[in-house]
Amino acid sequence: MSILTKYIVNEILKGAFIALILLLTLFNLFTLADELKDLKGAYNLTEIFIYLALTSPRVCYELVPAAALLGSLFVLGAMGNNRELTAMRAAGVSVLGIIKSVLIAGAILATFSIGIGELIAPITETKAQILRSSAQDKKLVSNSKYGLWLREGDKFINVRKLENNGEIADISIYEYNQTHLKMVTHAEKAVYLDQKNWRLENITQSQISIDKMQVNVKNTQSWKSTIAPDLVKISVVNPDNLSLIDLSQYIKFLKSNQQKSQTFELAFWGRVVNPFVTFVMLLVATPFVIGVKRGVNVGSRMMIGIVIGMSFNILDKIFGHVGLIYDFNPLLMAISPSLFVSGVSVYVLRRLV
Repeated sequence: MSILTKYIVNEILKGAFIALILLLTLFNLFTLADELKDLKGAYNLTEIFIYLALTSPRVCYELVPAAALLGSLFVLGAMGNNRELTAMRAAGVSVLGIIKSVLIAGAILATFSIGIGELIAPITETKAQILRSSAQDKKLVSNSKYGLWLREGDKFINVRKLENNGEIADISIYEYNQTHLKMVTHAEKAVYLDQKNWRLENITQSQISIDKMQVNVKNTQSWKSTIAPDLVKISVVNPDNLSLIDLSQYIKFLKSNQQKSQTFELAFWGRVVNPFVTFVMLLVATPFVIGVKRGVNVGSRMMIGIVIGMSFNILDKIFGHVGLIYDFNPLLMAISPSLFVSGVSVYVLRRLV
């Protein structure tokens, strides 16, 4: 790697990380303002700041492409205004050489993004949501007022509360045959023992037939289920914030129980594509720097970056929703916005070369 390439890469990385810190601070301030509205009981300032710390990796992962765009616009724009890019090109560095340096920086940022998004963010995000729900004394493990619903064969399972230690509470199990409901089991708590084995505690079991209903009360009962604590915890977190492994497991579970999985498949492929969005943002920034005349101030470049970033985000959301509505291929819907924007960027760059 030449000295000039190292210089461009280092400057872009510095600009991207500074932009990332500023964006993360700004987003956390907005989140803090929202969380202060729920300040009551056990959910005090300490809990709020812990919640912000735990959600920061997820926010950081989401902001890497935007930070790459803003940082590269600022750094490369400053180089253009200071005639550094002109001097580099006079020294024999081609436009393709500059683009290569930009993409090397993108590879480093994408690696950083994958590390945060797959190894840290899913764990801390789950802990953050459980912490928030527990501190606010919320019984629900999902945003629905009816709790979490799961299907396993001919059984429908409703979970109302998720404990910090992985146990679930306030569980109802509805068992059907082909024509009607035949048994309802309610347990105050379920303790996970090992693979596929739970222990239900404080149980009320109702056997239903055409002629009568029989109610039995038990202290404990074993329960075999493919549902594991990690699978339940997935419900706490938005699909877009889950790791690829978690999403893959949940998609497999849904398909094995003949349930729709398009939302999670779209989230899965979205996470696969997300690191490449960083490259797309850097490709978008390059023609604006090389093709725009010197003297464009920082504010104008930042405005360009914000407009581009917002437009890409809107385009991505539109493709995602259209794909869900019309049941299009999730991979195609996830990758289409990036392919479209990168295609336009490459076309513009080819005209500049």
